[in-house]
Amino acid sequence: MNNRHDNITAIRADKWLWAARFFKTRSLAMQAINGGKVHLNGVRIKPARKLVIGDRLNITRGCYSFAITVEGLSQQRGPADSARSLYSESAESLQARRHMQQARKLQGEASGKPARRPDKRARRQIHRFKTSQIDT
Repeated sequence: MNNRHDNITAIRADKWLWAARFFKTRSLAMQAINGGKVHLNGVRIKPARKLVIGDRLNITRGCYSFAITVEGLSQQRGPADSARSLYSESAESLQARRHMQQARKLQGEASGKPARRPDKRARRQIHRFKTSQIDT
């Protein structure tokens, strides 16, 4: 039986990023690569660039950045546990991401959210205020 995982020596970057669950679809992975969000050894790449085991990638997704090393190759998207086995993240990258998560969490708690939704009178006032700003 011929398995798709047998004897893979290189795989397209967009396909690997999708299989490793960094992006939900291959087209999103391709957009990220074309947008300069993925670097191989510090150099921008194209979606068709072949990745091999041992390559070092820097991936920026939103405000988070990942510094990873390719540990395995797969052409199929599998469960999260098998996807995590395809790469290893550097300790510095993991620590920086956790620090960023804590900072964002604290920032979210500091923003004064209203205790409740505005009632009918308050909504009318808000609407009146917004329309008066547009007219001027």
